Amino acid sequence: MRRNKLSNAIILVVLAVLFILAPLLYPNQSVPFQMMAFMTLAQGVNLLYGFTGYLPFGYVGFFGSGAYGVSILVLLLHWSVIPAVIGGGLFAVVVALLLSPLLRLSGAYFSIGSLAASEIVYYVVSNPNMQNITQGPYGVNLAGIYDPNTSYYAMLVILLIFTAVVMYVKNSTFGMSLLAIKEDPVSAAMAGINVVRRRVAIWLASAFAAGLVGAVYGWYVSVFYPSSVFDLTISIFAIVFTLFGGGGTVLGPIVGTIVLYGLYNTIGVSSPQYFQLIYGLLIVVLVMFLPQGLTSLLKRRGINVP
Repeated sequence: MRRNKLSNAIILVVLAVLFILAPLLYPNQSVPFQMMAFMTLAQGVNLLYGFTGYLPFGYVGFFGSGAYGVSILVLLLHWSVIPAVIGGGLFAVVVALLLSPLLRLSGAYFSIGSLAASEIVYYVVSNPNMQNITQGPYGVNLAGIYDPNTSYYAMLVILLIFTAVVMYVKNSTFGMSLLAIKEDPVSAAMAGINVVRRRVAIWLASAFAAGLVGAVYGWYVSVFYPSSVFDLTISIFAIVFTLFGGGGTVLGPIVGTIVLYGLYNTIGVSSPQYFQLIYGLLIVVLVMFLPQGLTSLLKRRGINVP
């Protein structure tokens, strides 16, 4: 237990130092910002998929809800930035609560259902009849709160918080009960575990993570459109980064994001055709030889992976 606490503390310190120094060492601040955003989204997917087996193809719906939540609170209700960001995260929680009946589904049915639900949220937000509330399809301008430096460090705080949340879940009886539900929900229920309540709790926590990321993203860029914050690529990246690193672990989403997003910015921006080839080959190799992700290599050597 003491060793786990030490390794967890080291991970948090390394992340904090890495992203505090990143703007000083890398000329484009948006790259480490986006890496932190995807790392947090991957941890959010990890909470849901890694501990319950639900793979949310429509995860971007919570991200977009957070971005539009902060815009509504700032532009219409004139909230200050920090409460609005938290409120944006809670917007995503409300959406997740409304969509919680999806948890009655399983496997591919849940994944497709979550994708359809995110499309519904997108069409509601981008509807021209919603212009007085969401600006409809015409985009949002938050130039009045534009502050890339403060929002950068806000994203770092959120990353550290949800990495710590995954650490707690992984090492707690709550996390063990989730894994029991993942393996056999009927047996877990017979053992006295409230299956529905625990599934809903982790679903809401996962949505809150995405909502906060979306809210801070809206603060950081200040101008965005429905098509950009409800882009399915956001879900795909978050899921792939999680699976590539290894779900159900703390390090998996971090490693997956660093490797794949680093590869994307190294090759994908200048030579997208080569990136797609290399990216595809990596995924094929992973599925064939490392279905549990890169961190499974350490487990095979008898190393305890946080």
